[in-house]
Amino acid sequence: MFNGFSHSVKGASHEKTGLVCQDSSAYKVCDDYAVCVVADGHGSKKHFRSNMGSKFAVEATIATVDRFYADKESFEASMPKNHRMIIKNIQKQIISDWNKLVGEHLKNNPVTDEEKSKFTEEEFEAIPPESYYGTTLIVGVAGKNFCFGVQIGDGTLVALFDDGKAVMPMEYNEAAPANVTASMCNSNAAGMFSAFYRDKQKLIAMFTSTDGLYTSFGSEFDFLDYHTIITGQLGDYDNFSKIIVNNLTKRAHFGTEDDISLSCVYDNELLAEKLGTIVSEIEANKQRAAERKAKRLEKHVETE
Repeated sequence: MFNGFSHSVKGASHEKTGLVCQDSSAYKVCDDYAVCVVADGHGSKKHFRSNMGSKFAVEATIATVDRFYADKESFEASMPKNHRMIIKNIQKQIISDWNKLVGEHLKNNPVTDEEKSKFTEEEFEAIPPESYYGTTLIVGVAGKNFCFGVQIGDGTLVALFDDGKAVMPMEYNEAAPANVTASMCNSNAAGMFSAFYRDKQKLIAMFTSTDGLYTSFGSEFDFLDYHTIITGQLGDYDNFSKIIVNNLTKRAHFGTEDDISLSCVYDNELLAEKLGTIVSEIEANKQRAAERKAKRLEKHVETE
């Protein structure tokens, strides 16, 4: 029923500075559910182990969803009526698992003198240990009768339901108070998530991506159109798998030069059934894009 993919590519800015890729991504498909997840380590000075933090966020997410699905019948029966409470519990468990992985890593790999050398003693003492590993997280979960997503920090989740239209069920924002970066490492991280739940529409495909992908586009329209186009290509996965890596690499080098991660899960059978709808939507998007371009040109002429 489900299939998926995930890719992470290093941005040109990180290649220039010798910084490792801060992103991590993964997907998991089972008979009854599928998960797509990406995480973007902050990479700034005090988050000097954020590449590991993003890896642990992905691992914690997969492990948490697996646990909730361990009793599949009970979980699926409870979700329609209790999805708000259950999703909040999933968020808390992801944070808890992440903190355990961070703690174990720090215990086995104490901070080195080289890592400390970038700070004064006072600066280093002021950094909470979990901040070394700071990262965002975006997760999509597809079940047989529902789907949901959770997010902390920037990045995007895009879903295509059976009408063929690409939507972002969670707004592109950091889900945090002003001047506070939403992160897995925040002390109140469990309360900083955004979430969505749907059970009235059938899901064709769901994508999670780090902010490097969104910011490589000129507009939200273009970003959503991109997801419709690549969904239409998933039926020929062998060819698509080569194209998508090349495309993401180009965007990471000539767009914002940031790391980019993209993860996806999709319903094979529904994709085949709705391929005509998706193709029609792609053509309609092209027409709408042409109309937007014409209006911009018209407005430009009027202001001259």
